[in-house]
Amino acid sequence: MTQYEVVGIGNAVVDVISHADDTFLAENGIEKGIMQLIERDRAEDLYIAMQDRVQTPGGSVANTVAGAGALGLKTAFIGRVRDDELGQFYAKAMTDIGIDFVNAPVTEGENPTSRCMIFVTPDGERSLNTYLGISTGLTSADVPQAVTEKAKLMFLEGYLFDHDAGKTAFREAARAATAGGGMAGIAISDPFCVERHRDDFLALIENDLGYVIGNEAEIRALWETDDTEAALAKTAEICPLVVCTRSGDGVTLVRGEERVDVPVEKVVPVDATGAGDQFAAGFLYGLATGRDLETCGRMGNICAGEVIRHIGPRPQTDIMALFKAEGLV
Repeated sequence: MTQYEVVGIGNAVVDVISHADDTFLAENGIEKGIMQLIERDRAEDLYIAMQDRVQTPGGSVANTVAGAGALGLKTAFIGRVRDDELGQFYAKAMTDIGIDFVNAPVTEGENPTSRCMIFVTPDGERSLNTYLGISTGLTSADVPQAVTEKAKLMFLEGYLFDHDAGKTAFREAARAATAGGGMAGIAISDPFCVERHRDDFLALIENDLGYVIGNEAEIRALWETDDTEAALAKTAEICPLVVCTRSGDGVTLVRGEERVDVPVEKVVPVDATGAGDQFAAGFLYGLATGRDLETCGRMGNICAGEVIRHIGPRPQTDIMALFKAEGLV
């Protein structure tokens, strides 16, 4: 069986990106700068209203896996799509870039493939309207142990933790990866996910995970505090490796008694979509290849810095060349 360096489990979502101004957002009832979950009818209406559409396979962890694969790691992605036009597009697009898309498109059921309409305003802010569709139906049956037990690094998407079946699948996948000698971790994804499932999140992190990645709001939400430093310390007590992204203030990485604060070059984003996803890709590349914490953080920052300079959530530049320019490889 293949030894995967990174295996991701997450929502398989087709991203549809377009430009819009604040007037368009207001006229269409789109709240700026956040992610809103929408129903199928609303998704179809917004899709029709979009103008310069750019379509790409997305989903937070899927974007991370794609970024890690682009850096040369052997990767696999576990997620559900329907056997419809968007689902076939998604599966082919992932396979075409060298990712092992583990799950065949689903032929039964009613829910279509998930999609996210992303409206990017001139200030680089993105407003997401997501129809979750079939992807949230992921269960243990969709997660083959033959794949998870061969993962060097397992990366889980917090959004899927919103569902009981997803919680079970995550626990089983994390334990299989650990039993096989790998390490499992999670992207917290959203502070609201934490608020809905705080005890389960903390139990998963403490009992089954080797690392956790979150921004300041997400790390604070774990402990219901406004003190980022206190939240970091508490998270580090229950998880071997904690990564906290701080937007323009860089990233903090804590492993046991070791702490590294890595600054980041501040730039005005063209499109902030995928910044966290690609940070994770760079970080996981560093972790998978045995780099020290500072290098892992720097690699993550380079990946995030590249993706915010253009439209779309995946890199368009040779990231390895950027690593070499910085003396990281």
